[in-house]
Amino acid sequence: MSDLLERLRTGLPAEALITDPDVTASYAHDMASFCEAGTPAVVVLPRTVEQVQHVMRTATELRVPVVPQGARTGLSGAANASDGCIVLSLVRMDRILEISPVDRIAVVEPGVINAVLSRAVNEHGLYYPPDPSSWETCTIGGNIGTASGGLCCVKYGVTAEYVLGLDVVLADGRLLTTGRRTAKGVAGYDLTRLFVGSEGSLGIVVQAVLALKPQPPQQLVLAAEFPSAAAACDAVCRIMERGHTPSLLELMDRTTVRAVNALASMGLPETTEALLLCAFDTPDPAADLAAVGALCTAAGATEVVPADNPAESELLLQARRMSLTALEAVKSATMIDDVCVPRSRLGEMLAGTAAIADRYDLTIGVCSHAGDGNTHPVVCFDHTDPDESRRARESFDAIMALGLELGGTITGEHGVGVLKKEWLARELGETGIELQRGIKAAFDPLGLLNPGKLF
Repeated sequence: MSDLLERLRTGLPAEALITDPDVTASYAHDMASFCEAGTPAVVVLPRTVEQVQHVMRTATELRVPVVPQGARTGLSGAANASDGCIVLSLVRMDRILEISPVDRIAVVEPGVINAVLSRAVNEHGLYYPPDPSSWETCTIGGNIGTASGGLCCVKYGVTAEYVLGLDVVLADGRLLTTGRRTAKGVAGYDLTRLFVGSEGSLGIVVQAVLALKPQPPQQLVLAAEFPSAAAACDAVCRIMERGHTPSLLELMDRTTVRAVNALASMGLPETTEALLLCAFDTPDPAADLAAVGALCTAAGATEVVPADNPAESELLLQARRMSLTALEAVKSATMIDDVCVPRSRLGEMLAGTAAIADRYDLTIGVCSHAGDGNTHPVVCFDHTDPDESRRARESFDAIMALGLELGGTITGEHGVGVLKKEWLARELGETGIELQRGIKAAFDPLGLLNPGKLF
């Protein structure tokens, strides 16, 4: 320990090192439940690429594991510390280095907050679409590490589709530049895409070139109430089948709606079994909403209410954004699943999740990026009750098994981390895991980067 600190101090300012155990303990884990976390030896908060390189050279020389972190808003344990590790927190590398309206790119450091970047590019008439629900606090580096999604994915896609190039510090301290600043480029293997979603297991992202889009018109939102989740999922299928491209298509089940009302008195309709939110940012959103409203009615909606203006729309979106926070208030703890299925199987996923809730006698609320088939079943439980905690964990596994049975994936946007390691092997198969471990060994032969995650 003393040797590690002495070596780190040779290339870092004193304020970049945190050794107080009471403070380092607060960096030990992200927001996931049921994920083990170790005790870090030290927390390092660098401000420059050179400082990150120094940390990695030191770690390699002394064979010390390194756990990279952003804002720790993750939900899979991917940022959890291991015993004796260096926690490398990148939140102080928070500069927006460039915004180019001509090239439609932004160049940023990993600690830039998602919402800060979004507002900055808006001032140039540009738009950075990825918007996780934690966008006011999560960082771009964390978004890249876990391949985050958000509410807009149905039209604009996930983080991976906006990362054009990266600067990455490798395990031995070398600096690798991948990708491009150009609109097109296919030279060599796509190493950039390989790092997106790698959860800090292949290298430390220290700079990113991000693609931007022209800022769209303000979107308008429609809210539709349904007598069943099956009817709401039928509406989703009709909307997509007819070729509509909403900027947002979100579903909240009855449990989630009631939780949001209890937390914030939003006035959402508690008699509904499922609330579907659909938005368009087209030149004539009212016409698009009218067409979708007719499809919702045909699918059995009992009420269809289009917002009259952007302010009303934003209130509805705020209700959706606070869904996870509201469900966290239902009990003392939550397990937040992230299962994505084909859109055509979404109804079966929700029905199966409801059956699992009944089987395990638990409250499970579901909010969903319905346009993507990406569901977030939230298991609410009392963590002080051993039996209820056991049932919560078993129900979580049952939900993931259901997702795979329906042709889906164990994670659409939250990542694997610690929480879903055993399920990753089930999804990828023996050959897939063998090849992925080979890639890990090529980039990190000593196994120092975020050990214990993914595999």
